[in-house]
Amino acid sequence: MVITDETIDYVGILAKLELSDEEKEQAKKDMSSMLDYVGKLNELDTKDVEAMSHTFPVSNVFREDVVTNSDDRDNMVKNAPEEKDGCYVVPKTFD
Repeated sequence: MVITDETIDYVGILAKLELSDEEKEQAKKDMSSMLDYVGKLNELDTKDVEAMSHTFPVSNVFREDVVTNSDDRDNMVKNAPEEKDGCYVVPKTFD
């Protein structure tokens, strides 16, 4: 595929880039080499390769949505430096 100036201008608009003439020429070369490299994939014989979406097996990693926390106030305030009536005591932040 040949990369034209219009293609570079269009991609520049989509990417919100302002390219100088030298940058546009370099981008044309880079895009052409990328497309040539990707085109080499068409040369591969993939007729016996099974289609897949991942290279490793994927299983459902979600867990059941079960509430496991309870009102364990005594254990929570046990680590507090200061506690009063089952609540944390913190320094005043303003008067």
